[in-house]
Amino acid sequence: MTQQKRALITGITGQDGSYLSEFLLEKGYEVHGIIRRTSTFNTDRIDHIYEDPHTSGARLFLHYGDLTDGTTLRRIIEEVQPIEIYNLGAQSHVRVSFDSPEYTVDAVGMGTLRLLEAIRDYQHRTGIHVRFYQAGSSEMYGLVQAVPQSEATPFYPRSPYACAKVYAHWQTVNYRESYEMFACNGILFNHESPRRGETFVTRKITMAVARIVAGKQKKLFMGNLDSKRDWGYAKDYIKAMWAMLQKDQPDDYVIATGETHTVREFLERAFGYVNLNWEDYVEFDQRYLRPSEVDLLIGDSTKARQNLDWEPSVTFEGLVSLMVEADLQALGLTSPNGEGSSMPYDIATVRQELGVLHF
Repeated sequence: MTQQKRALITGITGQDGSYLSEFLLEKGYEVHGIIRRTSTFNTDRIDHIYEDPHTSGARLFLHYGDLTDGTTLRRIIEEVQPIEIYNLGAQSHVRVSFDSPEYTVDAVGMGTLRLLEAIRDYQHRTGIHVRFYQAGSSEMYGLVQAVPQSEATPFYPRSPYACAKVYAHWQTVNYRESYEMFACNGILFNHESPRRGETFVTRKITMAVARIVAGKQKKLFMGNLDSKRDWGYAKDYIKAMWAMLQKDQPDDYVIATGETHTVREFLERAFGYVNLNWEDYVEFDQRYLRPSEVDLLIGDSTKARQNLDWEPSVTFEGLVSLMVEADLQALGLTSPNGEGSSMPYDIATVRQELGVLHF
């Protein structure tokens, strides 16, 4: 009988962690996740797949830990004995990293090093080989040196977060080459979904659209609208993470759609979905500007498409519609055109049904 595969995920309660957990469970894995101890529960994204560990046949287990605590990371690895580790945990908000640079670097950069050291010691002592995935970021390219960006494009990070990710990237390469560890870097470009954090620009926009339709919000305050990003669907991207760890040899891969769109285009598409003109609702706030900007990101995922047989399944337009639709439904709004329809809302009808007479 084949032994059940066991995976450990840091950042399991985040967007990527929740989708990856679902994906691995569907493939028959036993999944273990590391969560931080807080005074309130923050497991909303995985509550639908969580089972009481006392339940017979339960395959999802949570452990308290933190990337800033190396001792606990080592203990969890010893207890879980995973064959795959996905490091998705981070302080991942770029703008916030300028306000909390020390914590960001400790969690993102040193956190990765702590994991790599724990894995190296574990393998050396037990002889059990662990495959490691490090979540890189397109932000590492920063002031881009080539368009589009591939695995060979030099990094030029422009934020504490990006600098920490570059450190984590090269430590992963170093451990792979120095200790023959199976360690991969996934350089994932922006990937979004209805599970995206509410402070990230895409979700901030789609939530505002839904709240404006419902009469709960009047204005949306934004920063730089000219930044260009390569946006894909998170549920597609986690499949690439898994595929990297199934190869015979470890390597690094860019995961991206190969298209770039401005924040302004995202606004136009999101507000247009509900027949609204975004310019009537959006105002500028300089507090949302970064001290140093990243103007253009567009990824070349040729290597992943060829070696991992990976490709995105959702277009930019489809992604925006999917996210707006989800946030509308979260507020109890149902499209007159049917659930999941790509047709825009009749805004007047929706407001009339909600009893929003003046707005």
